Amino acid sequence: MSIFDSVNNGIKEAMLSKDKVRLEALRAIKKEFIEAKTAKGASGELTDEAAMKILAKMVKQRKESAEIFVSNNRSDLADANLAEAAIIEEFLPARMSEAELEEALKEIIARLGATSPQQMGMVMGAATKQLAGRADGRAISDKVKELLSK
Repeated sequence: MSIFDSVNNGIKEAMLSKDKVRLEALRAIKKEFIEAKTAKGASGELTDEAAMKILAKMVKQRKESAEIFVSNNRSDLADANLAEAAIIEEFLPARMSEAELEEALKEIIARLGATSPQQMGMVMGAATKQLAGRADGRAISDKVKELLSK
């Protein structure tokens, strides 16, 4: 079952259980998916890889919004954004631990034969494709920088 279908089923379940927060988050996901499907130049299909990128972007947006709301003493809005982020994260693969990330990056670096920080772009390109949705871009970047500078 594709991520798009999972979201549609989740919407139905949320409607039946009258879970307003979950329903709102799932409808936001569906809106983003439909916009991606119908965007200019789009093929009308949404791959799971593209869906994961959209979901990761949505989680990041909500977490950043929550930080802003907390700094402005609006914990009610921050809590709502964090709740939506948690629901959206359910559709993403499990996040990698720091040890798993380091191991995966060492493997990628060895496969590509990278030895210096000047080759970071090459490693980042391969790593972001391979680890999409499972690790944050900033975490990947920091760890690649650390490993290549050793």
